[in-house]
Amino acid sequence: MSISNNRKALHDYTIEDRFEAGLVLEGWEVKAIREGRAQLKDSYVRIKNNEIWLFGCHISPLISTSTHINADPDRIKKLLLNKKEINRLIGKVEQKGYTIVALNLHYKKGNVKTEIALAKGKKQYDKRVSEKEKEAKREKDQVLKQYKRL
Repeated sequence: MSISNNRKALHDYTIEDRFEAGLVLEGWEVKAIREGRAQLKDSYVRIKNNEIWLFGCHISPLISTSTHINADPDRIKKLLLNKKEINRLIGKVEQKGYTIVALNLHYKKGNVKTEIALAKGKKQYDKRVSEKEKEAKREKDQVLKQYKRL
């Protein structure tokens, strides 16, 4: 079940590989995510000391959050991946043009997971071409739908 999607990432990047990673979260963050208060719009993934970190994931704290907890909505979150996957990502990111982006947050067996992707940035003309392809597919589907009604 999806919690939050990063539509901008699909528009700005060509997706190469997808990975599913766990998140290291605090208690108030899990409660806020369950209330639907997470946003991945400007999030990105960085590598520090052979660890993968999620930056810019905004989780708004609940009003009922305890007063003795300092809730930081833009806290940097550690992503949990296998060592083999981390090494693969590090090797690809060191190549020119590759980056890691967060695509969505979702539940899996009661745990909050994030789907990250190894991606290459699109140029402006690539974005226009993909937009035209989407429009053509949409028109074709509409024509087929009308034809099936007859």
